[in-house]
Amino acid sequence: MKDRPEALDDHTLWQALDAWGIGAVTLAYAPVGFGDQHWIAESDEGRAYFVTVANLAHKDQWGSGPEAALDGLRRAMDTTAALRAQPGADFVVAPLTTSAGETIRPLGTHYALSVFPYESGEPGEFGQPLSAEERGRVVDTLAVLHGSTVPHRIPELSPALSVRGPLEQALTAAQSPWHGGPFSEPARELIAAAGETLRGQLATFDRLVGEVTAQGAHRVVTHGEPHPGNVLRRGDRLLLVDWDTVGFAVPERDLWLAAAGPAELDRYARATGHPPDPAALALYALRWELEDVASYLGWFRAPHERTPDTELAWAALSATVRGWLTP
Repeated sequence: MKDRPEALDDHTLWQALDAWGIGAVTLAYAPVGFGDQHWIAESDEGRAYFVTVANLAHKDQWGSGPEAALDGLRRAMDTTAALRAQPGADFVVAPLTTSAGETIRPLGTHYALSVFPYESGEPGEFGQPLSAEERGRVVDTLAVLHGSTVPHRIPELSPALSVRGPLEQALTAAQSPWHGGPFSEPARELIAAAGETLRGQLATFDRLVGEVTAQGAHRVVTHGEPHPGNVLRRGDRLLLVDWDTVGFAVPERDLWLAAAGPAELDRYARATGHPPDPAALALYALRWELEDVASYLGWFRAPHERTPDTELAWAALSATVRGWLTP
């Protein structure tokens, strides 16, 4: 995120990092990604760390409330650490553990802290086009991941929307003014105009869930968001970062983001023996959009200000909904 949370000062983070045995550090806020906050920490010994603070109020995929969010994040980070310990999994950038063996710790009642090794390399950006060679390497990496031994702590994920209720509530509430902040009324007007279309998308989503569920599809370890923004390139190696979405699901949960067309899908099928299912690919592409729309609407119905992050969220919401409305 570009906006640093005011509630988290350097002193608070310094104290929290003691659990990892990291003392006398310098901290620099890193305005990268979209969702969590990040810092670069450097110890007095010259070792660098990537520090991530998650806002537990923004982790609806793990359930309602900070306690459920913390438990879900802990399971995800424990899973990531277990994956990294498997042979051939050096592409997994996993959290470091505290002296007590924890991969994540609460930071007050609203946040959770995890610490990663600082990995050098060339980062990508969400939406960045990749060459055919780069896409192939990502697909090859996913094929290895999907063949991993399933860690016992892995979250088991349903394709159902985690925010179905709030999305339907926003649709109903779009008939009355919203007063949360500068993007409230534009968001309400946008969703009111697209109400019928959005309900149609929900119906399509339900149909796809039924098709995929009825097939009893094979499930594997999935990353959840293997887009270019979560890929770090280091020479001929790829590293995958940002594992808070890891889970046990169908492989298409990853593949719809990584494969641009038949060439990558065929490559994956040859590597794994699993031909990707078109219905599952369509399901997870639509699920991504619906989850994003619900998240942005929740943000704009609540108190907010005009910031670089809310402007980015408004642009993304507008693009998605108007894309649905375009014939």
